[in-house]
Parts: sequence; structure tokens; C-alpha cells
Amino acid sequence: MLSVLAGAVALLGLGAGELIDRLAGRFPWPAGAGVGTLLRPGASAVRRPLLPVGTALLLALVALGLGPVPELPAFLVFAVVAVLLTVVDLRHRLLPDRVVLPSLALGVVLLSAAAAGTGGWGDLARAILGAGVLFVVFLALALASPGGLGMGDVKLAALLGLHLGWLGWGAVLAGAVAGFVVQAVVALVLLAARRVRRDTELPFGPAMLVGAAVVMALALS
Repeated sequence: MLSVLAGAVALLGLGAGELIDRLAGRFPWPAGAGVGTLLRPGASAVRRPLLPVGTALLLALVALGLGPVPELPAFLVFAVVAVLLTVVDLRHRLLPDRVVLPSLALGVVLLSAAAAGTGGWGDLARAILGAGVLFVVFLALALASPGGLGMGDVKLAALLGLHLGWLGWGAVLAGAVAGFVVQAVVALVLLAARRVRRDTELPFGPAMLVGAAVVMALALS
């Protein structure tokens, strides 16, 4: 049963990865451009077929980790969004509101549906509180060090806090710290390889997403 679920989700991931490649390849998106226009075949953001295959593998792992539970759709959508945001931030150093904010709203809706199905209203309340806590913490950090964090990172923190909060307060704390650890490790590796200088600014969104993904995987293991 679980392998069938993972296989079906992987097939969806192949299609989602293709759409991500098209969206990221057309970024920055023109104002007023419709979804159909943005999803037309065009420039590839990453060498094919890395995004479709990678997204399919990621979604399969999410399905294997969670199983057939009501919150699975919320975490699958989050995984797809995470891939898109990672690619865009790496290429353009920007976390677009047009992705982060709707994803946050959709996450609340999907987790609310999961809570309604399981009676897990406490989990939902903790998820929403987790989103608020990480938003406030990262906003304080951004105001204290404007050059270190951007508002895109602050809004992304809320999205991460929502899904980490569903898993528990320990996951919220670990997820908040993990992003800084991943960023530090990446910076040290790039410095050692002489790919960046000490004053090079690296996008923080991918590190936040990878750190949160690691924490989620550990929480579900």
C-alpha cells in the first residue's frame, strides 16, 4: 500500500517538477501574466531532467515518511513549493511573495482539513502558533541586522513554522536553528573551494528550506 502511494505521488512529482522548471525558467514573472502563459514550454531553469526527477523523488520520500495520513497533501504541496523557491532564490536571490504568501494560506487550509479529519485541532493551533513565532523571531533578526535577512526570508520563516509546528515545538526550534547551520556549512565549503569570498552574500532561503527538510525527516523517522 505504501509503495503504491509513493509510486503514484512520484508520478505527480514528475509533472510538478516540469511545471517548476517552466515557472523558474520564466522568472521574473511579468505583472499580469496568466498562469497559462507562465507554464508554456520555454527556457529551462535547470538542466533537464533534474527538476522532474528530483521533485518526483522528494515527493515519494514525503509519502513514505508520512504514509496515507490526512496531512499528506499539505506536506506534498509544501515540498513542491520548496523546490520552486529554492531554484528561484538560487538563481535570482529572491523569494517571491506570489509564491510564499499563497502557499502559506493554502497550507493553513490543507492542515485545517487534516485537523477536521482527525480531530487534531491542537496540532493545527500549534502549527499556526509556530508560523507566528518564527515570523516574529525572524522579523526581529531582520530588523536587528538588515543586511543579514530579507523580508522574503521572514515570510518564508512563517511558512516553515506552520509545517514544523504541526510536527511539534521541538521541530519548530530545531528547524529555526538548522537553517543557520546549513548556511554556515555551505559558506565554509564554498570558501574552502574558493567559489566565494568572505564578503559574498549567499541566498538564505535554500538553507532554511534544507534545514527544515532535515528536521522534518528526523521528526518522521
